[in-house]
Amino acid sequence: MRYISTRGQAPELNFEEAMLTGLARDGGLYVPAEWPQMSADDIAALAGLPYEEVAFRVMKPFVDETFSDAEFREIIQRAYAGFDHAARCPMVQTGPNDWLLELHHGPTLAFKDVAMQLIGQMFETSLKRSGQRVTIVGATSGDTGSAAIEAFRGLSSVDVFILYPHGRVSEVQRRQMTTPVEDNVHALAVDGDFDTCQALVKDMFNDLEFRDRVRLAGVNSINWARVLAQAVYFFTAAVSLGAPARKVSFTVPTGNFGDIFAGYVAKRMGLPIDRLVIATNQNDILHRTLQSGAHEKEGVAPSISPSMDIQVSSNFERLLFDLYDREGSAIAQLMDELKENGQFTLSQGALDRLRAEFDSGRASEEETLAEIRLMAETTGHVICPHCAVGTKVAREAHGSAPMVTLATAHAAKFPDAVEQACGIRPDLPPRMADLYERPERLTRLPGELSALEKHIEGTL
Repeated sequence: MRYISTRGQAPELNFEEAMLTGLARDGGLYVPAEWPQMSADDIAALAGLPYEEVAFRVMKPFVDETFSDAEFREIIQRAYAGFDHAARCPMVQTGPNDWLLELHHGPTLAFKDVAMQLIGQMFETSLKRSGQRVTIVGATSGDTGSAAIEAFRGLSSVDVFILYPHGRVSEVQRRQMTTPVEDNVHALAVDGDFDTCQALVKDMFNDLEFRDRVRLAGVNSINWARVLAQAVYFFTAAVSLGAPARKVSFTVPTGNFGDIFAGYVAKRMGLPIDRLVIATNQNDILHRTLQSGAHEKEGVAPSISPSMDIQVSSNFERLLFDLYDREGSAIAQLMDELKENGQFTLSQGALDRLRAEFDSGRASEEETLAEIRLMAETTGHVICPHCAVGTKVAREAHGSAPMVTLATAHAAKFPDAVEQACGIRPDLPPRMADLYERPERLTRLPGELSALEKHIEGTL
């Protein structure tokens, strides 16, 4: 399996190289040169299997020869051993044809654990084999950072620096990043919003001299391995509801487009998905794009669903690559327009293809709070604001196929918003009960590339 850049000017890589590289050297994102296929029989055979075995069967064609079968199975087993539910990503019914896919049973209570725990084990195995050490730099709107720090803390082959927007993540999210004591993990509070942090990470990758000096690697969803790992739970959910004999729809609360692009990957592999529904909060660039064809940045408004407070959805570039018949030059031009003008307009053909695959909706702050309250009253489930955005949009987009909404985080990560909505203050699980008492360790920095690069090099 070979991997190519969405902008067409970077060398082709194998899986291991693409995983360790993250962002392509031409500024693009790596995608498979072709989509592996699973037949209806292959998909049907996943029914009743442990999550780890489904993960192996779905991901192995993409991983190819990077790890032996035995090695890859061991990596997967280690990755999910710390999850607190035997099903890893269990399904919960909330209506006659409505389901929640709970993705918050990992160590940091968010869906990012599903991919990040796996990536941590893959990085460690690969780097130990080669004797290399890398510097991981990532940006987070809240959950990616804590999941990355948890996955890589104490590992011998990596140093991790996570940029998060100062004052724009929940207290639980912040403390999960700032309380680990291992010397190889570092939380950096950056002045600005998530898009500021994400742009700085991309600028570091595009500063090739710095990139090579510190052996830079990335674990944001710019890293293909992240998206691949997330595709697995679309298979487990759909098969549990009768796939491939019937189609299943998914609603995904998303800001950076990675989680819903994972659903698109599953569909390209042959999973019979009916509709993929993009759910956005008030920072609704993706919803507006589907409505008008204009992809136009507006200011980021802080919300009670902070992990979705994003205007530059990195993984949308991967979808655009397919929408434009994998023409790297066309994607490079669109990304230049977005950087220079803050917007671009889809061609009519690309917009038609987008609408053929996706639906979308949005939820305001008031609608999100009302949805949390409604779900608590009608189902007994206390959900986080991001999930509430999803269930509200899912109800409006519902067709005849079963609808699965991705529950991306535990309600206890956002206790203030949940309590405001329904009067219930969700508790952290016992293993995290002392989180508010643990001492914090962080560095606050301006949103300037030179200051960040100086700090990182001075710390290594």
